[in-house]
Amino acid sequence: MKLPFLLALLLCSISLLAEQESSEKPVPVDQEPHHPTALKNDFVLVMHVTIPEGQRTLYHIHAHDRVAVELSNSNISQQNWHEPEGPAAPTKPGDISAPAVGASPTIHRVHNFGPGTFEVLDIEILQRPQQPSASEAGPVAMENPSARVYKWTLAPGATSPMHTHTRPYVIVAATKMPLKMSAPDGQSSSHEVQAGDFHWIDAKVTHSLTNEGNTEGQIVEVELK
Repeated sequence: MKLPFLLALLLCSISLLAEQESSEKPVPVDQEPHHPTALKNDFVLVMHVTIPEGQRTLYHIHAHDRVAVELSNSNISQQNWHEPEGPAAPTKPGDISAPAVGASPTIHRVHNFGPGTFEVLDIEILQRPQQPSASEAGPVAMENPSARVYKWTLAPGATSPMHTHTRPYVIVAATKMPLKMSAPDGQSSSHEVQAGDFHWIDAKVTHSLTNEGNTEGQIVEVELK
């Protein structure tokens, strides 16, 4: 007599979960509460995403190619719309990904298992270039049809090669560090950057990057392709 009751309870639970998912209409990514907009212009949408431990985002829609720069040590899972939740995977500062949107937008939600708050800088490229630039600023760590990503891991006192950005780009500090930027003429400026600090540059720039601290630092540059 107990088996039919347990089976009915299980079927009811599955039905309730299905109803809950179907009633949760996906929202545009910039309307998802954990994805506040830090910058939006004609070219990029930058969001500093924070998800407290144990929480999930709403299902949200990524309609453009994007680059994600991880800022925290945590464990997260991703669940695509109408699909089972994926396994938890670790993240660490400086990890990058560059998902491209195919024939249809990406719809998913993210679950943070912790420890602590999960943080990531999410950069959506709003305009896909008609033709890729023939110029590369350095070794390409990752790319998609809209952007090239350069990652500079700098030991204490280390300096990147002098390099040139011919297209607009976003420079992101993946870790805290005292950063010096130097131009070919010897002029330089120093800044204490925090993890998640970023700057949009819409000009041709030639520079090198120096870690003036005593611990390793990571800088990511996301250049429109």
